[in-house]
Amino acid sequence: MEVILAEYLGFCYGVKRAIHLARTNAAPGPANTLGPIIHNPQMVSKLADEGVGTVNSLDEIPDNGTVIIRSHGVGPQIYEEAKRRNLNVVDATCPHVKKAQMAAHSLFEDGLQVVIIGEKCHPEVRSIMEWSGEGAYVIESEAEADELPKIGKLGVVAQTTFSGAKFQKIVSRLLLKSDDIHIIRTICTATDQRQKAAIDIARQVDMMLVIGGKNSANTTRLAQLCSKETITHHIETATELRDEWFTNIKKIGITAGASTPDWIIKEVYQKCRTWHHC
Repeated sequence: MEVILAEYLGFCYGVKRAIHLARTNAAPGPANTLGPIIHNPQMVSKLADEGVGTVNSLDEIPDNGTVIIRSHGVGPQIYEEAKRRNLNVVDATCPHVKKAQMAAHSLFEDGLQVVIIGEKCHPEVRSIMEWSGEGAYVIESEAEADELPKIGKLGVVAQTTFSGAKFQKIVSRLLLKSDDIHIIRTICTATDQRQKAAIDIARQVDMMLVIGGKNSANTTRLAQLCSKETITHHIETATELRDEWFTNIKKIGITAGASTPDWIIKEVYQKCRTWHHC
């Protein structure tokens, strides 16, 4: 059985940076991330073992304690509250997310109606919205774009892990909504690279395995894209592999989301290479 790894997979720069910041601030005192630092439960658990906990509110952190802002970012009010509480803030916001936040804030400050193309309930999108004066529209489909009213001055940004192709389709609809539109494409390079590499592999194989947290938007999107090309399974770890998946399969492709640790990818790869159907 042939197993092919996608050219781009696993940790992106922003995730590597966030994990490094969390680990280097785990001691000497207790440190906690505000929400899971990345969308990978195995990595979050590993960090907890290393002394980096997770809280859901700044109220759970004692005064003068350390809070690590997760890779998805937060709104300005969190920074203000942390400053008021004299908390030590370690900002692990992905630089690409920070760019999207500041782009949205700049558009809002210039008097434009901000539209965020992304998933309404995703923490990154919520953080971008909070930098947009809370008045931004969030849309994730062409149909939702069509439902928007006519807008005098329109500014557009995107969730950094959004599908590039889908972004372009939605933008084509938004162009009909305003005669004064400013588009800032804030999808990160790593997202584009992973999506293109995954599709390329999916077109060559009998089955794709997409590895990453079930709560990870970019991993879920990879699985959706691959499923349009071939049989696809989204798994978090090698323990989820099933014997019946491998029947009559000669070539397997593997990709992984930007928050998937190398050791999990390696376990899946090795298990596929030694699967008893080979």
